[in-house]
Amino acid sequence: MTVSRRSFLRGTVGGSAVALGLPFLDCFLNENGTALASGAPIPVRFGSWFWGLGHTPGRGIAMDGKSEITFLEETQPLTPYVNDLNYFNAFNTPLDGRPSAVHFTGWVAAKTGTVPRSFGDTPQPTLDVIIADQIGGDSRFRSLDLSSTGSARDSYTFRNSTSRNAADVSPLAFYQRVFGAGFVDPNQADFTPAPSVMVRSSVLSAVHEESKDFLRTLGAADRARMDEYFTSIRQLEHQLALQMEKPDVSEACGIPTPPPEDEVLGIEIEVAQNNHKLLTDILVMALACNQTRVFNMLYSQALSLLRRRGESFTHHTLTHEEPIDASLGYQREVAELHVTSMMALATFIQAFKDIREGDGTLLDNTLIFANSDTGNSRVHSVDNIPVMMIGRAGGRLKTGMHITGNGDPITRIGLTAMQVMGIPVERWGTGSLETTKTISEILV
Repeated sequence: MTVSRRSFLRGTVGGSAVALGLPFLDCFLNENGTALASGAPIPVRFGSWFWGLGHTPGRGIAMDGKSEITFLEETQPLTPYVNDLNYFNAFNTPLDGRPSAVHFTGWVAAKTGTVPRSFGDTPQPTLDVIIADQIGGDSRFRSLDLSSTGSARDSYTFRNSTSRNAADVSPLAFYQRVFGAGFVDPNQADFTPAPSVMVRSSVLSAVHEESKDFLRTLGAADRARMDEYFTSIRQLEHQLALQMEKPDVSEACGIPTPPPEDEVLGIEIEVAQNNHKLLTDILVMALACNQTRVFNMLYSQALSLLRRRGESFTHHTLTHEEPIDASLGYQREVAELHVTSMMALATFIQAFKDIREGDGTLLDNTLIFANSDTGNSRVHSVDNIPVMMIGRAGGRLKTGMHITGNGDPITRIGLTAMQVMGIPVERWGTGSLETTKTISEILV
């Protein structure tokens, strides 16, 4: 007799069928206690990490044509993780005659495969949304979207030009959202669905039924809008249904310590770095507890407004106003701020490495798509935008490689990431960005 984690003891009471859930038993685990006895693998997660203004040319990575990564001055904080990531350079963004919307075109093209017509135009969904639509439905949150800048609008995850996923910016509010009401400890033996979840599920079902009559009264345009609306409703119903079931056991899951209540939000670098660390610590445990499989973290905007405490010039302003140091040959303060971005990324990576999961780490079971918006911080060019893939995606990726694009479209990287995550897409992008060519060198 096979007994699964979702087995019930069934019977009848007064002529009505009843089912009694089982407590968590050792027989639900494999012999090592690291996965379900059914052999179901540890889930693979996908996420993005964004920083603004890229690198100073010649100071990010050695352009020596070698397949090994050689970090230079501005990427030195990543040196301990050289074997945990792949670095891509010399991939381009052909504009097909469209104007380059500064601080917008670069990241939109890299994440949607399409050059926008103007600022604010995101005609295609970002790749994280495509992936979330495929793998995000079986967890409590379709995705978790975060920004360390203190502004919920600083989010580069879109379904289209009018549908942006707002970012969580307060560590305390993010903690309460994930580990407050509605959180179910996957390692807890007993399980009872929250009454509020059952009520919400019933309300949504009732509304959905009534909608059938309402739709008959609408024109085509309104029916299309309502269809999009009800798609969201169905997604929410599915999320609620999941909360009615006991979640899979996760040995790596532990409820983190709440962040301090006297938090400060803002664009001072010290504040942003602190909030980035707090948000990251909550995020990695949310992933370990299977609350989501998709996430997005924005460290700084494309038009980076981060600034040092007590100074008026922002990171972005300095790229325009700071003169090139004659003895160094580059903008010294800008270069220093570029390093702080890579320090934040190093902190992010380490947090994933610190979570033991199965016989590896959370990072081993994750793919992080890290990118910026420009290949040259001083002139804001959209060619040679730095992109990294971090983590091994559950063993699907080789790492430690420096891939040179030789001018190929940047969409090759995004297409590869989506295929690694199991998205059935053979071509991606529009115009000169359309490609069917993945980066096979990094695939296992």
